[in-house]
Amino acid sequence: MILNIAAYLFVPIADADALALRLRERAETDGLRGSMLVTPEGLNLFLAGDEAVLRAFLAWLREDPRIAALQTKESWSEAIPFARLKVKRKDEIIAFRREHASPLQTGERAPAVEPATLARWIRQGHDDAGRRLVLLDTRNREEFGFGTFEGALTLPIDNFTDLPDALAPHRAELRDATVVSFCTGGIRCEKAALWLRHDGMDNLLQLDGGILGYFEAVGGAGYDGGCFVFDERVALDPRLKPRVDGMATKEAAA
Repeated sequence: MILNIAAYLFVPIADADALALRLRERAETDGLRGSMLVTPEGLNLFLAGDEAVLRAFLAWLREDPRIAALQTKESWSEAIPFARLKVKRKDEIIAFRREHASPLQTGERAPAVEPATLARWIRQGHDDAGRRLVLLDTRNREEFGFGTFEGALTLPIDNFTDLPDALAPHRAELRDATVVSFCTGGIRCEKAALWLRHDGMDNLLQLDGGILGYFEAVGGAGYDGGCFVFDERVALDPRLKPRVDGMATKEAAA
């Protein structure tokens, strides 16, 4: 079986170009595939490979004190769902182009709700203070077409940078609610929550770990469908099983 990991970490990286080069050299030597994004505000990784090799790569990466806190979300597949290895150096982990949208700018993370707590709120229909619950999907329309939380507020956006304008008409109606933003793994809901709270939406939380963290912790409670992922598996179901698995598909066609 192939181990797949998703991980990100907000951390200052002054030598982003040099670090990207080191990551590429080690990952190529190890035969890993996937994508790694290195930026001055941190890392974003999607990698797949032999379990022992990939775990050794992560252990090597965490030897850098800046990256020691890196946490991963894991899933398994019969085949490697990436055609090649891509390593890029960019300015943001994901483009948002708003100030006050990074923990490095604000000095702290946005307040978060744990998956088990959110699952309980979904069951009871409100948070622990009795406020109505609204789940805000920060992903684009292609992604939430594969699945989202039941009754979630989805926005007709194609790019994450479109979110503030698309959400603007809804903000007045959300004032009396506890709003929980969510995304695939946590980056976009973190950035959106920080920016929106700075912009006056102080009733906003983020889902810690995103959808994949929710699936890992509590399964699919209150969720309809799968979670789109950016590789050849297409989407993962609440058991973290791939919608498409290359080896299984080839065997079925044989």
